[in-house]
Amino acid sequence: MPLDLSPDQKDLQARARELARGPVSERAADVDRTEQYPWDNVTLLKEAGLLGLTIPSRYGGRDGSWLDAVLVIEALSAACAVTGRIAVETNMGAISAVMAYGSEEQKRLAADMVLAGDKPAICITEPEAGSDANAMTTRAERRGNRYVVNGRKHWITGGGVSRLHLIFARVFDAQGNEEGIGGFLAIRDETPGLRIVRREPTMGLRGIPEAEIAFEDMELPPSALVMPPRGLRKGFADLMTAYNSQRVGAATVALGIAQGAYDLALNWSEEREQFGRPINEFQGLQWKLADMSIRLAASQALVYKAARSGEGGFPDMLLAAQAKIFTAESAIQTVNDALQFFGARGYSRNVPLERMARDVRMFTIGGGTAEVLRNVVAGAILGKKLPQTRDGWTKAVGDWR
Repeated sequence: MPLDLSPDQKDLQARARELARGPVSERAADVDRTEQYPWDNVTLLKEAGLLGLTIPSRYGGRDGSWLDAVLVIEALSAACAVTGRIAVETNMGAISAVMAYGSEEQKRLAADMVLAGDKPAICITEPEAGSDANAMTTRAERRGNRYVVNGRKHWITGGGVSRLHLIFARVFDAQGNEEGIGGFLAIRDETPGLRIVRREPTMGLRGIPEAEIAFEDMELPPSALVMPPRGLRKGFADLMTAYNSQRVGAATVALGIAQGAYDLALNWSEEREQFGRPINEFQGLQWKLADMSIRLAASQALVYKAARSGEGGFPDMLLAAQAKIFTAESAIQTVNDALQFFGARGYSRNVPLERMARDVRMFTIGGGTAEVLRNVVAGAILGKKLPQTRDGWTKAVGDWR
């Protein structure tokens, strides 16, 4: 644990760890087995004041920092990655975008829903627009005093349990002219035209649904549009800046899973004996433990640095991308190494490691693949735009000269 955490942060971390090691840990296997959203854990988080930590106090939150949220997410994810993800999305992502750019009415609506236990859904990805988010086809067309939204989103985390949705769409004026990409707030079961199409059967993180959502002539008032200060032309870029917090949160879940796996392996290496001695007396396993601890220390340093970079705003794009790439990939290796310590036991569902191995795999994919984020890092360190389309690449090369 870093030496420069404040007393309040150390207390927050201790409270989250206590919760994680108790009921959250006890329920984790059932959450995975039943694939049911852990509403009991949501109640625990709400009672402990761990939902909406980053929401300003004037809206009922705790005025917490990104690092405060990271400490909670890390602790919870060591026991249950699904609960860790809920902590991410009730402190970062959609809620942070609304609190930064929303109207007073929107901020109060979003804050009240999160503090009551709702996990907002951020709706960007489409069936044919994943890494290339600019290729989205969902449309919001101005018709009189309404926007009419049509389109489809896929891999929406929380689809079917989330009520508040932040929906990204191409915005068109009454004459059919495109104005940019904006985000609209809609509430499931209250906004006609928002339909959950299906739930995706997933490899891991089974307690939180990934869904396909359709918008069919969904009518929204102009007050549902979240308008960043630079307007719609820059709206997508501004809203995606808020998404840097989500990436730090995703990296933190991976970090927590890795820490939980390492702790299991370390304890087991002392308990398990072969050839008449504890297995941690064998140099091959000693080196595995050493490498795992090094990866954890490096990952934690990256994640904490990225979180701290957002003081007074959002986390730095480069630092968030670096943290997510390194931590997600390192966590996969750490979990695999930890599972190896247990041999056949690790392959059994009676030990948490097989669940951790499935859960951790998501974090090199969701929220920006490791490959796309490497392009983000490269563009930042080179100070260049690195477009992936053939036409964009050709044009951009000329621009660099």
